[in-house]
Amino acid sequence: MSRPARIPLPTRDGVSASTVAAPDGPWATVLAFLSERIPAVSRKDWAQRMARGDVLDAQGQPVPPDAPYRAQTRLHYWRSLPFEHRIPFEETIVFQDAFLVVADKPHFLPVTPKGRYLHETLLVRLKKRTGIDTLVPMHRIDRETAGLVVFTVQPHTRNAYQGLLRDLQVHKTYEAIAPWREGLTWPHRRISRLAESPHFMAMHEVDGPPNADTLIEVMAVSDVPAGPRLARYRLTPRTGQKHQLRAHMNALGLPILGDQIYPELLPALPPEQAPDLSRPLQLLAKSLRFTDPITGEARAFESLRRLHLPDGLQPCALGLPTTPR
Repeated sequence: MSRPARIPLPTRDGVSASTVAAPDGPWATVLAFLSERIPAVSRKDWAQRMARGDVLDAQGQPVPPDAPYRAQTRLHYWRSLPFEHRIPFEETIVFQDAFLVVADKPHFLPVTPKGRYLHETLLVRLKKRTGIDTLVPMHRIDRETAGLVVFTVQPHTRNAYQGLLRDLQVHKTYEAIAPWREGLTWPHRRISRLAESPHFMAMHEVDGPPNADTLIEVMAVSDVPAGPRLARYRLTPRTGQKHQLRAHMNALGLPILGDQIYPELLPALPPEQAPDLSRPLQLLAKSLRFTDPITGEARAFESLRRLHLPDGLQPCALGLPTTPR
């Protein structure tokens, strides 16, 4: 039995519809199925949503709370949160045309909805701001990282743009502030194999064929009479593994300032507690460039954001020499 074709559904206040497949199972009603499959939403809340017409069947028709369960179909709903903490930093749009929207993201703002974040995400904010319901991120950066994120506009071009990433045809550079260590040779190319760590969320280096490649260059070193020294680094990833830059810097003994995962995972705050916005991760997606697969144009974008050394620490006037990129 073939599944029904997906139907286009409008966004609601910038939030796209979510879809859940209905497998074979013992549920007598749709309400029972949703309550078990997505327990983060209470049965009472699901019933209220269904009574409001906020749950649709595969044909886009409202599903009432007493509707019998039908397997091998789809259900659609719109995510909502009872409360969401405001992220008090604004994104900027640095480029927009018929195919792409390029945004300059602040620290702490997630790219897409997940967990405790829905409206306070770059994707939902941009949908509200531009009125473009079809926006999809071409790539993503961590919530803690600031800088450039590219979104595709038209569904039929999406695969061509995402193919640039699969084929490593997007040149990205990042900047980071991290400790300075004597004795390392610069520029440094870190090539290793990264894998999921036994510790939640983290990546670490393991034996095996390399899958992560990062060029690390020094841009400037802090000039202080005493105390630990810091440096501003340029990071050029040649692959795209999860947490690649953070894991490679940590493996060098140079964890990026403000990192809540490397070298040690700090406890997460409970959802009801406001996020700590006082210590941003000092990592910035600074620039990216590629050849547009649709127009053939050379695309080059640069973030206008800057990372700042902590108060009292100023970079040397000349920094250290690096090799040409």
